[in-house]
Amino acid sequence: MSDTSPTTHAPNSVPEPFRVSDENLDDLASTLAKTIAEVRRHAVILDRLGSEPDPVPAADGQTDGAAEAGAVGQKAEGSASVFIVALGGEEYGVELAALGDWVNHLLLPVYGREISTTRPWCTQWYEHPEAVARLHALWLAWQQLTDTEAGLAGPSTWHRDHLDQTLVHLRAPDGPFAACTTSPTRPNHRVLATPAPEQAEVAA
Repeated sequence: MSDTSPTTHAPNSVPEPFRVSDENLDDLASTLAKTIAEVRRHAVILDRLGSEPDPVPAADGQTDGAAEAGAVGQKAEGSASVFIVALGGEEYGVELAALGDWVNHLLLPVYGREISTTRPWCTQWYEHPEAVARLHALWLAWQQLTDTEAGLAGPSTWHRDHLDQTLVHLRAPDGPFAACTTSPTRPNHRVLATPAPEQAEVAA
């Protein structure tokens, strides 16, 4: 009778190394960058959930439904947004670091183009609030529209509706980088002043 038992390896045998073809390395790098960004976003969400107060128990020892509903309402109205301008402290820093990886390793190498007086750029873009907000919105759209669930037209929609508009505003001669770098050999960085908020008059 032939032996049908599964093949076993010797205890000291070394498995053959797994090799990836060169043409697949770029796809793997892109997938890895996306996965790292997702992990960081999930870490922020978990930290946020961990900082939520416990439901307040009622007098009979049961969870107070009204208090729990109020907590949910506060979360929906408070820091539940994933948009970076709604974050603060450590959450903002984690999200900005993830955004920086995407900007430096994907956006700029592919869509950076040459710096000129009509197309300025600032290497310290993360110190320009408008640039951070626009780039983060662009990154969020990229995560959604390059996912397989977005369909085959997702990337085209991202280019048309998000990337093109963002670059037009960011790199306009009067945009947030207007006082910054216009030549790679003469770096410059200056955050332009914004209008001061109006102070509400206090009634006597």
